[in-house]
Amino acid sequence: MAKEKPSIASQTSDISWEVRANAGQFHRKLQRKSFSFFRWGRYADNTIRSHKYTPLNFLPYTLYEQFQRFANFYFLLIVVMQCVPVISTIPWYTTVFPLLIVLAVRALKDLISDMGRRRSDKQINSRACDILTSGSFQTAQWRNVCVGDILRIHKDQIIPADVLLLCSTEPHSLCYVETADIDGETNLKFRQALAATHNTLLHDSLEQTLSNFNGVVFCEEPNGNLYSFRGELRWQGQTHRLDTEHILLRGTALRNTDLAYGLTIYAGADTKIMKNIGKVIVKTTKVEKILNRVILGIMLFVLLVDLLLAVGSGVFEYQVSPRVEVLEALGGDSSPAYRAFLTFWGYVILLSPAIPMSLYITFEVMKVIQCFFINWDLQMYHEESDRPAHARNTSLNEELGQVGHLLSDKTGTLTQNRLLFRQCCIAGDVYGDLPANSQSEKVQPLDLSWNRFSCGGLQFWDQRLVDRLVKERCPQSREFFTALALCHTVMTEWKEGAPHYQAASPDEEALVGAARELGWVFLSRTRDSLTVSQLGHTCQYQLLTLVDFTSDRRRMSVLVREPGGDLKLYCKGADTVILERLRKDCPHRESSERALDLFAQGCLRTLCVAVRSVSEAQWGQWSQVLEECQAAEGAGREARLEELHDSMEQQLTLLGVTAIEDRLQDGVPETIATLRQAGIKVWVLTGDKTETAVNVGYACRLMDPDTSLLQGEQLRQLLQSSDPDVAVRQKKKSEIWSTKTDKSMLADNSTIVINGLELAELLAVPESGSRFVALANQCASVLCCRVTPGQKAQVVQLVRRHTSSVTLSIGDGANDVNMIKTSHVGVGLYGVEGSQAVQNADYALGQFRFLGRLLLVHGHWSSQRICLFLRVFLFKTTSFALVHVWYSFFSGFSSQRVYESWFISLYTVMYTSIPVQCLAVFEQDVSAEGCVRWPEMYQKGRRMEHFGPRALGATLLYSLYASLVLCLLPLGVFQSLALDYQTLAVTIGMAAVFTATAEVAIKTKYWTKYNVVALSLSLLLYFVSTLILHSPRLHSRAPNDYIFPGASINAFREPVVWLTVLLTTCAALLPSMLMRALDVVLSRSNTHRVRSQRDSELTRPDSKRAPFQRGAVQRRSSYAVSQGKGFGRLITSGAGLRSTSGEGPRQPTPHPAGAETVNEHQQHQQYLPGHANGDTVAADQS
Repeated sequence: MAKEKPSIASQTSDISWEVRANAGQFHRKLQRKSFSFFRWGRYADNTIRSHKYTPLNFLPYTLYEQFQRFANFYFLLIVVMQCVPVISTIPWYTTVFPLLIVLAVRALKDLISDMGRRRSDKQINSRACDILTSGSFQTAQWRNVCVGDILRIHKDQIIPADVLLLCSTEPHSLCYVETADIDGETNLKFRQALAATHNTLLHDSLEQTLSNFNGVVFCEEPNGNLYSFRGELRWQGQTHRLDTEHILLRGTALRNTDLAYGLTIYAGADTKIMKNIGKVIVKTTKVEKILNRVILGIMLFVLLVDLLLAVGSGVFEYQVSPRVEVLEALGGDSSPAYRAFLTFWGYVILLSPAIPMSLYITFEVMKVIQCFFINWDLQMYHEESDRPAHARNTSLNEELGQVGHLLSDKTGTLTQNRLLFRQCCIAGDVYGDLPANSQSEKVQPLDLSWNRFSCGGLQFWDQRLVDRLVKERCPQSREFFTALALCHTVMTEWKEGAPHYQAASPDEEALVGAARELGWVFLSRTRDSLTVSQLGHTCQYQLLTLVDFTSDRRRMSVLVREPGGDLKLYCKGADTVILERLRKDCPHRESSERALDLFAQGCLRTLCVAVRSVSEAQWGQWSQVLEECQAAEGAGREARLEELHDSMEQQLTLLGVTAIEDRLQDGVPETIATLRQAGIKVWVLTGDKTETAVNVGYACRLMDPDTSLLQGEQLRQLLQSSDPDVAVRQKKKSEIWSTKTDKSMLADNSTIVINGLELAELLAVPESGSRFVALANQCASVLCCRVTPGQKAQVVQLVRRHTSSVTLSIGDGANDVNMIKTSHVGVGLYGVEGSQAVQNADYALGQFRFLGRLLLVHGHWSSQRICLFLRVFLFKTTSFALVHVWYSFFSGFSSQRVYESWFISLYTVMYTSIPVQCLAVFEQDVSAEGCVRWPEMYQKGRRMEHFGPRALGATLLYSLYASLVLCLLPLGVFQSLALDYQTLAVTIGMAAVFTATAEVAIKTKYWTKYNVVALSLSLLLYFVSTLILHSPRLHSRAPNDYIFPGASINAFREPVVWLTVLLTTCAALLPSMLMRALDVVLSRSNTHRVRSQRDSELTRPDSKRAPFQRGAVQRRSSYAVSQGKGFGRLITSGAGLRSTSGEGPRQPTPHPAGAETVNEHQQHQQYLPGHANGDTVAADQS
């Protein structure tokens, strides 16, 4: 029985979460329930609800969201006022139908997006699992799991909730989990049940024993901390301490364990991964926010003008009307104040077209069309996975062209989760080729047919090495691969007659796998032996000691007794660690260092492999110290062990160097380099280790070859510095950090590296957060390592809080969902870690490399098109509506219309809508090739040149000028002509249509046949509909609705009308034509330079961009520092392995038939994991 431990409930006040095993009634009684917006209960069910709408809250929720827009709320008030006859100057139907269409289109779009999330939730909630019910396990769905239920989890199943591991079919109730969907790491992590539950529950009648289990767990309240857990199990009168090693988290996958049994602690929304996902956030683009402010400004301006015009009306009624008999009769008995009051509301309605209702309809339609272009782009189609690009959110297209910060996950996003053995250096000779060369040239694959253990997949092409091993029997090469086959903590699983490896690090798996393919096959291990097949001959090595990897040591060693009886210590690790431990006369040192530099140029992860012969006397001394350390207790024990290990790993002889490629997705380096040229700050946020992330950062060109790293104490000192203009520069030789106030010396070529613990400290102090972001903006890039999903979202919030930059997050797993939701734009990749990232993303891509085209091409085009569309739309509506302001001075401030009511209704809907829509759909300032070729063009969108205060101010002033010309010039002409009011209305209306259409033509730089058809069709619709609406026949049938009978026919017959329209249009467009000419002639902007050079440069034979080259990296990438602590403690303690006489719950798995092995009773087989009872195995010579 386990020794009783003191309770921690008295030490901490937050251990208040109570879970009773097999007490379903207790937990279901307190299960959390909800109705509409009301929720009650303590324990969450296991149903995932990432959608935000329900049948009850959809209508109020969507109306609440829609009327947050100033224009929608304003037009709702306009509709109400139009229903009051005494102040209505425009029919009510001219506003209510566009408003309903706007609300319906937006609501339908949001509903479709939410239904996609609902389908994803249903798929997850319907997964199968085994729940203990009435004494036996029954298959149910994830949604049926409740807190307190006991679950049976099968091998390779995803764990449905956060559970306490009670026992498993493995010795000591060990089990292995893969956490790729949580922290991005693909290497296995072990979890172990309490000894008390393992010894008591694991019997033949397991289901009955589990049914009788009545333990009670007290633990911390649900939280999002993935790397800590505190609690206790109270059972059979004893209290057992619980920590993270006893918990299996939702989303992890059970590996190499047949069955595991666990007690559900947290379910559904209370699980740690769901606590990190966050809530659904309604995203609004920067352009839309600016537009809302502009609309609000126009609204306030119009209300002010309405007020001034109402005052003018009151003054006119008071001073002028009494002197004119007709006007006095029209005024009736109303006082001037009352007339002014009615006139104010009349002008509010009359000038309402200045706030364009159809703008939002067209806005949504144009964005949807642009989303179709993204979906249809074949250059963003990933053929291997049959995944096209998919715009899941139709509201954020222009935001793609304004991204300032890109925050990316690493594992599965930048990398393929594949490590490949590429090259090696043995005895000074380099074998293999750089990946770039092997891909560009036709290579002959190695003939490994002689190796019956080969599983394929070796990306290594150099027959010389195979000849050295097999034919020439080179001793240096053989010992090199012997070291790779022995010096590791890998465990074996046999599948289809071949060994497959599971390792604490993917690097180890790649190295042992490469050794297997080349004939040195690691077969199995026990607590004290290793079995290896060397070119078909099975040898068993006695394992004397294993010194595991730590981040401080950056190396690992094994001491073995060879079949011949000799003692050898094999060591592998970082080059900086191994080289300083070599003996003075070590051969091939200089050539190996040159190989290290060569491998580093290819951004390969390197490590050195060395050996030391050990005498029996030395081993006797070491073993005596090891025994003394194992018996000792206290702080001095670890220090003494470290001193011993350091003395053992001296006087080494270098065997060689390995080079592993951390396989990136295709095109990742080129994409990141291009995005950086576009001025985008790239941050990588990963749950992986710091050293691994740094290696990948160099490989993917996040950091340049001469980039210096700012981390640890140096970073802390800079953030605490009192100098506000602190800048960082690392001298490459002295490694000294200094501060500079000269902004020309800023750390443009430095990269900040920060881990999760440091980030937590930084986020706790608001001032540090602002200084960190300011410092990061001076650096080239940022690497955040060992961060939780919640911290990823906090980093995004930090950037959003302290910069005005648009953030884009990209990831492929559930651990990236919170980050994707928090950023302005979220991009999900179709990965191997499920579809949660895609389901919660705004855009979905098949590969990271497509992000470059999404931003530089579609983002740039969408931003320019939307901004240009909005400016032209604002111009044509405000210039059209403000004509009434100037006309009021000639109509006695009577709120009389200049145009007929049908013209007001159809002006923005029919007469001028199609050309501006074509502008928003087809306009290009640069071709797609030019956008990629000159990424600097992207910075125009980031700087908001097309929709900034300057551009908007110029547009509004221009529209004010155009409205003045549209009103005064025709009035001035008609002063001396015998033409009536209706002809004047037709003339001003036609001039307004011509001005808006011509303005679109001036702004259009990329002409298509659709633009020509749109311009022609717009004018044709105006003339045809005007003639129809002015038909005397319609007037006779509805005289109140059609009040201009025959006006257009009469006007079109007058040459002076056409001359006036032409003169008015040219005068109104004069500023636009002048600015266009000055822009082309004088400024010669980047766009014009690109367009003028495009035809010549793209056709030149030497104009093709140079292929991406791996630079001369001035650093050495090390495998050893990228590996976490392995299974060394389990191996040396025997907790994870079977010994010779140990009995476990299942029978040994024999070697494949025909294998040339030692006696079948020799325990060289390995089970994942196995059982050990402390027995040892003597070394056996093959």
